[in-house]
Amino acid sequence: MDAMDWRVEFDAEVRFSNGGSLRSEGFRLDIAGADISDAALGELFVEHLGLLMVDTVTVTNKRLLNEPHKGSRGVTFESTSRKLVELSHVVRDGMITYPGLPAPKISDYLTREDSRKKYAPGTEFHMGRITLVSNTGTYLDTPFHRYANGADLADIPVGAVADLEGVVVRLTGSDLRAIDRTAIAAHSVTGRAVLIHTGWDQHWGTEQYFNDHPHLTEHAAEWLVDQRPALVGIDSLNIDGTANGTRPAHTALLAAGIPIVEHLRGLSQLPPHGFRFHAAPVAIAGMGTFPVRAYAVIGG
Repeated sequence: MDAMDWRVEFDAEVRFSNGGSLRSEGFRLDIAGADISDAALGELFVEHLGLLMVDTVTVTNKRLLNEPHKGSRGVTFESTSRKLVELSHVVRDGMITYPGLPAPKISDYLTREDSRKKYAPGTEFHMGRITLVSNTGTYLDTPFHRYANGADLADIPVGAVADLEGVVVRLTGSDLRAIDRTAIAAHSVTGRAVLIHTGWDQHWGTEQYFNDHPHLTEHAAEWLVDQRPALVGIDSLNIDGTANGTRPAHTALLAAGIPIVEHLRGLSQLPPHGFRFHAAPVAIAGMGTFPVRAYAVIGG
């Protein structure tokens, strides 16, 4: 028998963030070595069963078994119809994206009336002017946003933020604000755009949007870094909690070169997977964030 052929038998109780629980007795899973911590086993259990909206996992009666691996299941999703889904907020004059940041100012640079003096009769154009901070609307964060020597908007290849295989982590209907790793561990995220659907975008344009928003915990961000997604997005005010000045999710993800998209909307229109995600910004040297026209392509 292969020395790596170890399985573990255990009991587990899963409590869900939207209420209810699940109990299992004598469950068996393959493991990579001769031991596994309760925390890691709980995450493996959640991932194996594909459980969503998990709050806590309690493991008891763990027993290691030196027996052959049995393998695990896979799930696929296919769609034959092609559909484009808008995932970004409209940028409007005077709108507030984040408390304390100035609103964009949109005005005319060249009016249609004035342009008539420059062109042939019957020919007119409009040229607009916009003044905004880079964190406006739905925007992309690159490593330069957090780190002086990180890749900026001009450095990141377009393939890092466009035409990405996507996966939705569905967490709507929950009072959970701090999203921990157990809530996302059921998803296969490596190489994908991971879009965290909290439903918080329903508060966009209201005072509630700025208060007590859903966000990732430090442990969730560390788990994502270990899994190496292509990009991580969320439909709330910030991927981090803002009660203090620490930003562990930004710190971990951007240090690993994983771009972030904040203030998404419309994630309820997406399937769990089986779509392509796009969020390409203007390639600006020396800037770390900028608004994007985020969208998804389903099927095709």
